[in-house]
Amino acid sequence: MTDRPTNTVSSLSLQTRFGACYLHELFRAHDPGPHPDQPARYDAVRRAVDGSGVAVREAPAAAMEAISRVHDRRFVEWLEQVCADGGGMIDPDTVVGPASFEAARRACGAAIAAVDLVMDGDAAAAFAGGRPPGHHAEPARAMGFCLLNAVSVATAHARARGAERVAVLDWDVHHGNGTQAIFWDDPAVLYVSLHQYGYGFFPGTGGAGERGGDGAPGATLNLPLPAGTGEPAYLEVFHEAALPAVRDFRPVVLLVSAGFDAHAADPLGSLGLSEAAFVRMRDSLLELGMPQAYVLEGGYDLGALERSVAALLGGASA
Repeated sequence: MTDRPTNTVSSLSLQTRFGACYLHELFRAHDPGPHPDQPARYDAVRRAVDGSGVAVREAPAAAMEAISRVHDRRFVEWLEQVCADGGGMIDPDTVVGPASFEAARRACGAAIAAVDLVMDGDAAAAFAGGRPPGHHAEPARAMGFCLLNAVSVATAHARARGAERVAVLDWDVHHGNGTQAIFWDDPAVLYVSLHQYGYGFFPGTGGAGERGGDGAPGATLNLPLPAGTGEPAYLEVFHEAALPAVRDFRPVVLLVSAGFDAHAADPLGSLGLSEAAFVRMRDSLLELGMPQAYVLEGGYDLGALERSVAALLGGASA
């Protein structure tokens, strides 16, 4: 596959930009009990999608071959068996039930379907509304609410389709340690993360000095932000560092780890974004002209999550 020429999306309606949202009722069925990643998160996302006018498509289950491109097969089989046996606590933050593995598998399938839609030229952007989230999941470890790393599975899928370069931009409030680990030595994948960073904040990775392995120096760009960073300072870092890095890498396709826990109302983070910030970042990314898939990660205040997803799919820039 050869690089697509840059094209403009400024004249497209948002409904045309977002060709589809990939959802599934299993995203509600993943139930870790009393937990920030509660099933009601899916209801909030579903309300936002239904109000957006963007087409809803059923998220397919990802093939095991696709998942195994980024996860150890023995780990995947173990996780599937744990869920089949009724579930339980994997670590103090990560709990699974009988439906959790299939939900995570559908979350991977949603991200793959979103990538296929935009790489096939059928839309400028697509949204995968899966849960549980995924960007903390490492090749052989589930952690941080995450079971399977959907954005990484979809990135590897894009590479398998022939995309010479793929970029992942992560604006979740937490650093995507799993995504970073998976592509640490891969010069064909750029990983850019803006995240809260400081003593005691989960997961503790994502310092500015983490720039990629020996095989891919500079292919990781971490932009750590102190607790209390407000919207103007955050957007300055986005526009002056994250956006140019993506643009200059010239990816065939861009995936966004779209967590909404950097919202000022979120209980698990201490950054100060509003819904308008996500709209501004979306618009700046769409102006780059490359196909892009947005993959849901965190966001734990239900009202802020619903408003933020609605803004992403249908909001206009201020």
